Amino acid sequence: MLKTWARSFPGQAQQVAHARHFVAALLEDEDSRLIEDAVLVVSELAANAVRHTRSGRCHGWFLVIVGFGEDLVRIEVIDQGGHQEPRVRSANSPVEESGRGLMLVSACAKDWGVRDRPAGRRCIWADLVRVGV
Repeated sequence: MLKTWARSFPGQAQQVAHARHFVAALLEDEDSRLIEDAVLVVSELAANAVRHTRSGRCHGWFLVIVGFGEDLVRIEVIDQGGHQEPRVRSANSPVEESGRGLMLVSACAKDWGVRDRPAGRRCIWADLVRVGV
C-alpha cells in the first residue's frame, strides 16, 4: 500500500455513519462504484464491530484504516475482539435483519480476511479493485 489513512471511532452504533463519511471523503476522486462498495464494506464491518465485539461496550472503539495501492483500496476495521470468529453465514429467513454482512463484503471485495491482532483485537480487511488507475 502506498498511502494509508486511519481514524478511530467510539464503539457506538451512530458512529458507523461517521465511518462511512470518512471513507467516502477519502475516495471522492475514485470511480463511483468503488466508492459505493467501500462505503458498504466499511458500514458492514463497523456495524459488526459495534454489534458483535467488545468494541460496542462501554468505552469501546473501532479503528478504520484505508490503504491505497496501485490497483487496490484496502479497507480494514480493527475491533477489540470477541468470542466468535467472523465468518460468512446466511440469514435464517428473508426478513431477518442480520447475518448478511460478510456475505455482502465478500460480494464487493476481490478478497477479504481476518487477522488476529495483539491484546485480543481483530482486523477484518477487504480489498477493492480500483478502476481506471
